[in-house]
Amino acid sequence: GRVLAAPAVRAHASVRVSTRPSRAHRARAVTVVAAHGHGHGASMGAQKGFVEEMRRVAMALHTREQAPKEGKKTTDDAKKEQQPVARWAPTPEGYLAFLIESRAVYRAMEGVVGDDANASTYGKFKSSGLERTSALDKDIAYMCERFGLKEYEATGAGKEYADFLTALAKTSPPEFICHFYNVYFAHSAGGRMIGRKVSEMILDGKALEFYEWREHGGLDESLTRVRGLLNDISEAWSREEKDRCLEETGKSFQLSGQLLRLIA
Repeated sequence: GRVLAAPAVRAHASVRVSTRPSRAHRARAVTVVAAHGHGHGASMGAQKGFVEEMRRVAMALHTREQAPKEGKKTTDDAKKEQQPVARWAPTPEGYLAFLIESRAVYRAMEGVVGDDANASTYGKFKSSGLERTSALDKDIAYMCERFGLKEYEATGAGKEYADFLTALAKTSPPEFICHFYNVYFAHSAGGRMIGRKVSEMILDGKALEFYEWREHGGLDESLTRVRGLLNDISEAWSREEKDRCLEETGKSFQLSGQLLRLIA
């Protein structure tokens, strides 16, 4: 049947589709490979400012196979990060868990930037157009109705990540911004590809709201606007603060990857 290969540590993934024979038919296999999903590489034109530093650091955490021009991670390192289970199949229950735990993360980040007490630090990112919480509310309700499942509050990887982000926002804005950037931008590219493939497997191709952006001019305009805001906020940082932000990239990949594994 249809299977989805276990990802490496992060959700910054691209999707490769291959075919292989099975007993009665050729089954479509989706391989999730750890690759930067930010969708703002060479084809987007030259990047400027601190956002370009963030992008380069993220790209360097990929192998040459995943990112031929900028990947620096060795294949052996990537293999060590693979899940013990070689291949896994998406299930409605697993996908619901992924959506619920992901909502906790987005709710935490949107709570931080929307809090009036944080206006001077994060206020510029309020109503950015990238928000996902309300979309996830709709998708979670849909999954529960379609598959006869019950909604519940996040208690796993998403809850842990959310608590981590809420605390981090108070102690280190540069490190929080690293997670903010990586989570939103990865979901807008690699995350969409994964969602599309999982939808083909268990939702008859239905597009969930999690993968649609309709506010503030749509996805491209929102990404462009947030890139500018990220550059603006980083101009006030010292070099040490910028380096702290960049050094947090690996942690953001690790915590995001724990969410992706929930799908199966």
